[in-house]
Amino acid sequence: MIKINILITTICILFFLSACKEKNEQIVDLQENYRPDWQSVQKYEVPKWFNDAKLGIFIHWGPYAVPAYCNEWYPNRMYDSTYTRKHGDLSWNVYKHHKETYGDQKKFGYKDFIPMFKAEKFDPKEWLDVFEQSGAKYIVPVGEHHDGFAMYASNITKWNSLNMGPKRDIAGELAKETRARGLKFGISSHFSENWYYYKHDEKFDTSDPENFGLYGRPHPEGQPADKQFLKLFEDRTKDMINLYEPDLLWFDGALNAHEGMPTKLELLSYYYNHALDLKKEVVFNYKNNSRHIWPDGCAVLDIERGKLNDIRKEPWQTDTALGVFNWGYTEKMIVKSPNVVIDGLIDIVSKNGNLLLNVSPKADGTIPENQKYVLSELGNWLAINGESIYESRPWKIFGEGPTLEDLNVTHMSERKNAGLVFSDSDFRFTQRGKDFFIICLGVPKEQVLIKALKKDSPLYDYEIESIELLGSKLKIEYEVLEAGLNIKIPSGDIVSPYATVFKIVSGDLKYKNLAE
Repeated sequence: MIKINILITTICILFFLSACKEKNEQIVDLQENYRPDWQSVQKYEVPKWFNDAKLGIFIHWGPYAVPAYCNEWYPNRMYDSTYTRKHGDLSWNVYKHHKETYGDQKKFGYKDFIPMFKAEKFDPKEWLDVFEQSGAKYIVPVGEHHDGFAMYASNITKWNSLNMGPKRDIAGELAKETRARGLKFGISSHFSENWYYYKHDEKFDTSDPENFGLYGRPHPEGQPADKQFLKLFEDRTKDMINLYEPDLLWFDGALNAHEGMPTKLELLSYYYNHALDLKKEVVFNYKNNSRHIWPDGCAVLDIERGKLNDIRKEPWQTDTALGVFNWGYTEKMIVKSPNVVIDGLIDIVSKNGNLLLNVSPKADGTIPENQKYVLSELGNWLAINGESIYESRPWKIFGEGPTLEDLNVTHMSERKNAGLVFSDSDFRFTQRGKDFFIICLGVPKEQVLIKALKKDSPLYDYEIESIELLGSKLKIEYEVLEAGLNIKIPSGDIVSPYATVFKIVSGDLKYKNLAE
């Protein structure tokens, strides 16, 4: 009898322990899964791959590349007779241009550009050759812009690149080739803006019910997006997630609209849970947080054509374009210089940010030579100086020098600061492991003086073993003075016409203080 009691007791204990284990596993599962509320999604952690990558390529490409006029907002402006745009010697009246070039907007609407958008020269291998050589570590094509045309094999809308225009799964082909190169693949959604984008008027083809799948349903101007549209936006986004399993998901500013609050939380939790199922680490980009809608820690802040003027503890991103005035290709497109792009990347990285740099292909699928040139120069610079950028982290201060940029986290400060040009007196700092990098945003002549590293400075806790000029084998001489760290430049040794990088090699992993 005693043995039977012992056996029964043992079975009960084992059953109890098994039940507890099962219950604990359920609790763990519950803790791991994300719910559509801020407290839950703030458990998210930015993946190391993103903070190491520093540089991504954005791709704005769609039927708006066919007219190649003004910018990627052509679909909206062609229905707006009040809109004109002027920058310097360039001016645009899209409504008038469209009428004169293609005819009345009732007979020839935006939809009629789609059959002309053939992408006959599109080759994802050629594109990835260019992007890989630029030094980019992640690629983010636009999945669908405000225009409502999906650049992927959508299961939700017939207005997509597999059914119409190129009749190819553009996003799918880019995803396959990107991952074949060992790079991360992202995709962007700008579709939340579609609700506000088109004017619905009887004199336009936007009023035809057959076109509502592209132009959206008519509604009073200024009316907040209704539940039906928000559900459509949600379904289209989830479709992209399911189809392409992106490592990064980028959203335009209309996602911040108040009526979209439940939708953004649903998408955040859905995307993060989808990543958990796939056992992958992902990035959700939201743009502009001027209204403080997004709590810190729930996703990654993106600032359009703007920067921060100090180090941010959490990783962030700037998205900007090679085009000065546009994202989509135009015939009169003005392209930034390699120097502006390289200095911008350095400045952003020194403040714990990434650069998502946009490329604008032509309608036929070719990348213009002037854009390829800038990407090539960027890649050449990174091939020499990449160790100061990739996998780096901010130092105690981001840099020093006379040229500063205004703090503008709302976005669009780039043009305001266009007149500011960095010089060889401007420096940015990064660190990687025990190595510390001083990046001169110019070509120094005989010597440079780093004031932050003056003798007895509380910032100075490095014992210098040597200083290297990246890309050069010549010995670098230096002195630690009361005015700063003075680095002498070898005569005639110009490594690059762009930024110059000095690497301080520490002789002590503990970073002994020279003042001791």
